[in-house]
Amino acid sequence: MRFLDEATIRIQSGSGGPGRVSFRRAKFVPKGGPDGGDGGKGGDIIFVTDSGLSTLLDFRYTREYKAKNGEPGGTQLKSGASACDLRIRVPVGTLLRDQKTGEVIVDLAESAQEFVALKGGRGGKGNHFFKRSTVQAPQKAQPGEPSQLKEITLELKLLADVGLIGLPNAGKSTLISRISNSKPKIADYPFTTLVPQLGVVKVEEGKSFVVADIPGLISGAHQGAGLGLQFLKHVERTKLFLHLIDVFEKDPLRRFSEINEELRLYSPKLLKKKQIVVLTKTDLLKGSRKITSLLQKFNTLGYPALAISAVQGKGLRELVMQTYREFCS
Repeated sequence: MRFLDEATIRIQSGSGGPGRVSFRRAKFVPKGGPDGGDGGKGGDIIFVTDSGLSTLLDFRYTREYKAKNGEPGGTQLKSGASACDLRIRVPVGTLLRDQKTGEVIVDLAESAQEFVALKGGRGGKGNHFFKRSTVQAPQKAQPGEPSQLKEITLELKLLADVGLIGLPNAGKSTLISRISNSKPKIADYPFTTLVPQLGVVKVEEGKSFVVADIPGLISGAHQGAGLGLQFLKHVERTKLFLHLIDVFEKDPLRRFSEINEELRLYSPKLLKKKQIVVLTKTDLLKGSRKITSLLQKFNTLGYPALAISAVQGKGLRELVMQTYREFCS
C-alpha cells in the first residue's frame, strides 16, 4: 500500500436555522403576541488528532465533508435544535493548508489536539425578538447565517526525534532494523525504502527516542528528483540527523556536501539541526586507515562522526548512546 501523506478535501459547516414568524393562538386571546422561536446553530467542522491513525488514506475515498444545518425555530418561543459538530479525525502531525493560497492554517502536532476549521452559522431570530412598543405584531424573522465553505490540503509530516538521511542504499534500513522495533524492507538496490519508516529506540529503562528512516536523497531531491519532495517534508520535524555515508563511496565528503545542499535548497532551517556522521558497511572494508582518515576529516568540519557495521552490530551501542546525548542536549 502506498503511503498517502497528502490529500485535498472540501469542508463545509452547517447553516443556521431560520427564525420563525408565529403568533400565539389561544382561546379567548384573539390577538396573541409574537411567539416565533429562534433557529438552531449549524454544525462546526472540527479536526481532531488521533494517535491511532498513521496515514491520510481515508481521505482518498471521501473528499467532501459537510456538517448539518440548524433546525428552524418553532412556535411558542421554541428554538430550533442546533446541529451536531462534524469531527474529522486525522493523524498526529497533520498540517492544514488553504488549498488556494497555500497558507498554513494550523499544525496539528499534538495528540488529542482539536481545531475548529469552520464555524457553523448562527440561527436566525424569531419574530418575538422584533417586538417593540411601536411594533406589537412583527411579521419578520431572521434567516440563519450561511455556512462556510473551504478547500484545504491535508499534509502529513512524521513526528520523529531523529531522522536517518543519506544517499539511497547507504544502509539506513539495515540500521533502523538493528537499533529499533522497525522491520523495513531491505535489499541491495537503491530506493528499497519507498515509504518513511518509524522505530522506537530504547536506550535504557525509561529512556527512548523515535527514529525515522527517510527514503534516500539524491541530487535534485529538492525539486522532486527520486523521491525527494515526497519525503523531504518529513525531516522538518526531527531534532537531529544521523547522516549515513557508505565508506565505499568514491568521494564521501563530496556526497556529504551534496546531501546537505539538498537540505539547504529545500529549507535553510534544516542545516541548523545537529548532525552525526555515521560511516556504514565498515565490515566490508579491509583495514581501518580510510575509516580513521574520514572520521578525522568530519571531526575537523565540526561534525561528530562514528563508524559502524549494522550487519555485525559493531558500534551500534555507542551510536545509540551518543544520539541520545545529542538529542537531549
